[in-house]
Order: sequence, then C-alpha cells, then structure tokens
Amino acid sequence: MHADPAHWHVGIVGYGEVGRILAEDLRARGITVSSFDLKLLRADTAPALRAHALDHGVALADDHADLARDADLVISAVTASQAVPVAAACAPALRPGAFVLDLNSASPGAKQRAADRVDAAGGRYVEGAVMTSVPPYRSRVPLLLGGAYAALLAPLLQALGFDGARAHSDRLGVASATKMCRSVMIKGLEAMVIESFTTARHFGVEDAVIASLHETFPGIDWEKQAAYFFQRVIEHGRRRAEEVREVAATVREAGLEPFSAAGTAERQAWMADLADTGLFGPRATPEFVRSADWRTESDRLLHHLHKDKT
Repeated sequence: MHADPAHWHVGIVGYGEVGRILAEDLRARGITVSSFDLKLLRADTAPALRAHALDHGVALADDHADLARDADLVISAVTASQAVPVAAACAPALRPGAFVLDLNSASPGAKQRAADRVDAAGGRYVEGAVMTSVPPYRSRVPLLLGGAYAALLAPLLQALGFDGARAHSDRLGVASATKMCRSVMIKGLEAMVIESFTTARHFGVEDAVIASLHETFPGIDWEKQAAYFFQRVIEHGRRRAEEVREVAATVREAGLEPFSAAGTAERQAWMADLADTGLFGPRATPEFVRSADWRTESDRLLHHLHKDKT
C-alpha cells in the first residue's frame, strides 16, 4: 500500500448518513472512494444511494469482497449488529497490511471478534469510538482509536481530514468500552427525555418540569435539547436500539445486569417502530422530524396512544 494516505483508495462499508458524509469529505480532498451497502441491492433504497454516489464520484462495489480488494483503508460504518459480519465478509479479500477502521458502536467483545477475522487475514484492525454525533463535525468528529495499530493509523487519518482522531489505547476494547459507557448516559438521556416530556405534556406540566430542570442543570437549553433528541431518535431509533443492545452486552461483560440500557433499547426501538408506520411523517422528505418544538412530535405520540380511548 502507498505510504502517503493522499494516494490511498478508501472503501466505505455502509452508505448511510455517516458513510455518505465521510465519502463527501474524502472526495473533497481528491481521495479515491468506493462504497458498498446492502441497501444497494434493494429496489426501494438503491436509487437515492446511486444518485448520491454519482454526484460525488464514489464508485459502488458489487459486494464486500469487491470493495476490500483494492482498498488501502476499509471503513466499516454499519449498524452495531453487522460489525462482525462485515469484518468476516471483507477479511478474505483484504490486501496485506490494509487497515480496517471499525466505527461501529459494538461491545468490546464484538470488536475483538471482528479484529480476529481481520488480523488473521493479514489486515490491520483498528477500533474507532465515535464520541459524539457525526453530522455537526463530519470527518473531524472526535474519534478514539484502539488496538495494536491505533498509534500508526492516527496520523494517517488526520492527514485525510479526520482531525479528531486520537490513539486512545493499544489495548483493543478500551476505546469501545469508553464509547459504550458514554452511551449508557447519552442514549439513556434521549429515552428519558422522550418519556418524561411526553408524560409531562399529557398532564399539562411540561413548563413546570422544564423550569425545574433549568434550575438543576442551568447549562442545558432543555427546549432545544429535547427537540434535538426527538429528531435523532425518531430518525435513527433503529440504529440506536442496536447500539444500546451492544451497550447492554458491554454492561453484562462487566458483571452488571443492564437494567437501564435494556430499557433504553426498548424505548429507542419503540420509537423506530412508530416512525416506520409514518406517524411522524414520510421519511426521506425535507420536513421529516425537523420541527424546532418537541411538542409537535410529543403530541403525535399522545394522539396515537389515546386515539382508541376517545
């Protein structure tokens, strides 16, 4: 592989929100990018992905092996449950010494299983823990790297525009454990806000609840934060539910029963199910879940829950 990352071929597995953002930023730097996503095999989702790839000069691979075959760096950005299957699918076709950067929100145990597949095939596996939402930061998002090749990959990623990439530990699992423990709080807070604020809305006490939260946590704009939480959970609840199930697995690996994480996963999945029914409007439209007031979405929930009781 070329020593200068400016001449790398980067393959991105997963052409969802994160994959497309990274592809856009890499192509803006003139980097050769290819991608593969199982949604490219579906008639309902393929056209939009192919149109985006055409607009940005991203080559689309036929399958995982086709993508891995020419890549100096493979970035895995899929749902948590697919982290190990993607590593297994890419591994046999990897070029010797090719890096695999696993950005998926999977447990330390899952990351170890993925690393075993990649390293056994002659690749170099690096776990990447994305420490906040990608869209505001894009490729500059804070990113903790872990594993034996983390320190080697970090400056190469920075040269590709991943300004937030930092080697966190040479021990695999440390970076993902950091992310998973954070997610107990962040994804749990999302679920709690939806539950608390919607219940408060039902009883007409939301203003008093928010005023009390402002007094206790004066640094948080609860109105704005709630709107953002509702948006992200409705739009990405399915992926978040998968992630939090990995969080629960991480908690179990520590010997604790994941009462909070398990409940959070259920709430996130419940919201995703409702979004799939069209309760919050049609997906893939500009107005989908973009209200600046969380009450709009909360009222839709309450109407749905009580429509058969009136």
